[in-house]
Amino acid sequence: MDTSPEIIQPDETESTSSYLKELLKQRHLPECSVVITNRQTAGRGQPGNAWISNPGENLTFSIIFYPEIIDAHEQFIISKTVAVAITDVLETSIPEISIKWPNDIYHKNRKLGGILIENTLSGQSIDQSVAGIGININQMSFPPTLPNPVSLQQITGQKHELLPLFENIFHSLIAHYSSLINDDRTIIREKYLNRLFRREGWHKYQDVNGEFTAKFSRIGPAGHLFLQRKNGEISRYAFKEVEYII
Repeated sequence: MDTSPEIIQPDETESTSSYLKELLKQRHLPECSVVITNRQTAGRGQPGNAWISNPGENLTFSIIFYPEIIDAHEQFIISKTVAVAITDVLETSIPEISIKWPNDIYHKNRKLGGILIENTLSGQSIDQSVAGIGININQMSFPPTLPNPVSLQQITGQKHELLPLFENIFHSLIAHYSSLINDDRTIIREKYLNRLFRREGWHKYQDVNGEFTAKFSRIGPAGHLFLQRKNGEISRYAFKEVEYII
């Protein structure tokens, strides 16, 4: 990075990713610049999902990358990089952290955080990548519409300072992204695979044809999930095409 990243802190915004993308239309931001807010009123998760967060209790921020050396068909490596960077920090505080495909952060069977990657392509490469990140830190109650949320405070029984935790994650993101850009992807891939939720054993899933039992097979270069059924058949899924039954 030629210029130090900017930390932009609006008091309130509907979505840190939307705020960041609007800024990028107005001016160039140094790579790894961040928009972070204490109050996000209309956060977004994966397509069709909302990210609900109480003001001042959680981490909600977005970061910009310019990964022009990454081919468009390899863009899932960015999701892996962000997820690994975050779990590297979180697992120093709590055990049993995992990454639920494609990039949700889990503690045991409950969702601690979510990541939304939005890439802008230029030809066969990636022009820019906005990573929106939400992590439940001190929130102690959640809307009943959320199926399985959990916060860091609920897990540890202690309240956590948001700023030091953000700084640790921010530096981890920069370090892992630097490894990616320097073509050192082996550790990122290994950590992602080793931390993958339901990496081992047979589990229940559901697709358009109904419920089934399968075990993890592999992740494709474009981010597809491959599951092996008990009859040996391998099924390939894109995002939102298969549901984990928890």
